[in-house]
Amino acid sequence: MASVVKNTIITPNEEPKIREPRPKKATKSALALLISMLISGSFLEGKKVTQQVPFILCIALLAMIYIGNNYNAQKTAIAINKTRKEIEGLRYEYISTKANLMYISKQSEIIKRLGGSGLKEAIVPPEKIFIEEAE
Repeated sequence: MASVVKNTIITPNEEPKIREPRPKKATKSALALLISMLISGSFLEGKKVTQQVPFILCIALLAMIYIGNNYNAQKTAIAINKTRKEIEGLRYEYISTKANLMYISKQSEIIKRLGGSGLKEAIVPPEKIFIEEAE
């Protein structure tokens, strides 16, 4: 390719302008810049951030409601488990009491318990009594 040459006239009084190299700014990585903005709080100064404050407060309120709801759900789950264990214990007690009642209600057990009182078991089956109506 052909090189492009600028025609400049240099007068003896003028010195050619030489660009001085700019000092390089210390470049920070995006992560370091973000961390420094978070620590200094300068990210809160922007106009866009101040416009978003109601939205941020709404999200914070929803987060608090969510946390409270989870806490309440866990508390309810614990109460349900406790009640379930109590019901299971009462069921076992009911079954054992029912079995005991059936055992002591047997005719042979009743006879054993009433043996000292002088009552005896009826050997003759009961008879029906019929009453005739007078006309």
